[in-house]
Amino acid sequence: MPTTNDLYNGMVIEFKNDLYQVLEFQHVKPGKGQAFVRTKLKNLTTGAVIEHTFPAGVEVTPARVERRKAQYSYKDDMGYHFFDTETFEEYIIPEDQISGKEFLKEDMEVEVLYHDEKGAPIGVEVPPFVILEVTYTEPGLKGDTATNATKPAKLETGIEIQVPLFVEMGDKVKVDTRTKRYVERIREKKK
Repeated sequence: MPTTNDLYNGMVIEFKNDLYQVLEFQHVKPGKGQAFVRTKLKNLTTGAVIEHTFPAGVEVTPARVERRKAQYSYKDDMGYHFFDTETFEEYIIPEDQISGKEFLKEDMEVEVLYHDEKGAPIGVEVPPFVILEVTYTEPGLKGDTATNATKPAKLETGIEIQVPLFVEMGDKVKVDTRTKRYVERIREKKK
């Protein structure tokens, strides 16, 4: 049986009669006392994020979760619609079960978490990095590019992030979906 020493980001465990995904964990060995593991867990049923501290070496029960590739189609009153790229099965998943929904765009490939015992999808994960187009940002001033100054930019999915001053409308940028931060500007290859 795995213990808290075997935790990793993205692992799904059974905890408090529900399924939780490990978002972050940190092993702590204080000078005095017993070591412990500080975690940030996401409830896959409600979407709530909690912090919990486990004593080091305590057994955890991993959940049997399958990750299936799917493609995002659209959103309506029922929820977000995805279809399995292998079986062409359609999933309708509520908003609170999707991490990174603000980065979803049509035809994006994602991973659907599927729990065997529940017989239904329990969550969706977007890729760790996405490339999106800047739809609006103020123009940057010449000469300010030597500093680490940033400005707000609205992306094609509607999310607003901070970008360097040299980024302009129409540019494509790579964004880390876990931190919601700008990574780099993507240059189009000339034909």
